[in-house]
Amino acid sequence: MPTVDPQPDRFRELMLDDEPGFEDVLTCVFDVQRHEARTYLELAERPESTVAELADVLDRDRSNVNRSLSTLREKGLASRNRRLLDDGGHVYQYTATPVPEARELMHETLDEWAAYVHERIDEFGEDGA
Repeated sequence: MPTVDPQPDRFRELMLDDEPGFEDVLTCVFDVQRHEARTYLELAERPESTVAELADVLDRDRSNVNRSLSTLREKGLASRNRRLLDDGGHVYQYTATPVPEARELMHETLDEWAAYVHERIDEFGEDGA
């Protein structure tokens, strides 16, 4: 499982939001930018997309989409496969981690973060402070 280190400020923002959406939770839990969360959501709708295809859909530069995909892969939210082209060469196709698996990763990450916070609470005052 990829290492995820949620940022406390993002959790604070999430808790203050009356009705956070899936994209809000995704950005908070996985510490990704909004454009990376949008890339994930588009990729979930368009499995086996290339960088060029996603760049067109997202109306973003290919290099930015490529960076977003790298981040998503690091976080365990996307995978990449190489497809050989008939005329030679290859192209990479990306697929989002299925939403049920992404949800499970989110739950696991939150559980780990909550356990960390509980440890800090339990340690409070042990050193006489």
